[in-house]
Amino acid sequence: MTGDARPRIAVDEKPDASLRDEILKPLRAYNESHVGPIKAEQLAITLRGADGAVTGGLWGVSVAGWMFVDLLVVPEEFRGQGLGSDVLARAEAIARNRGCIGIWLHTGTFQAPGFYEKQGYTSFGTIPDYPLGHDTVYFMKRLL
Repeated sequence: MTGDARPRIAVDEKPDASLRDEILKPLRAYNESHVGPIKAEQLAITLRGADGAVTGGLWGVSVAGWMFVDLLVVPEEFRGQGLGSDVLARAEAIARNRGCIGIWLHTGTFQAPGFYEKQGYTSFGTIPDYPLGHDTVYFMKRLL
């Protein structure tokens, strides 16, 4: 932006995914001016059936010294057998190798808060009624 011209507000209720990168660009520049270069590294750990089809797994990203676990899915018929613990432990090991000091995530009260507590994660916040009738709980674990 140049001069004192105030930007206009435009709404796009069905934006192209590339628009997110455009919005992120000035924020990333600002953040990097305060904390240095920010490198984001994606991570996928997949669970696959005998036919090779993806049946679950973990999706995450490490950025600014922390890993965020966006998704962790274990098929219902395989829960309680240590598979989720193994997948999460692999993500934690990768996070450590990437120099992350911690890992964080969120889950619904109807999903797996007890699982994460058993893995050594501590709650640091809750959004009540998200989704309605349930809460979203945020968890973290220091790795270093």
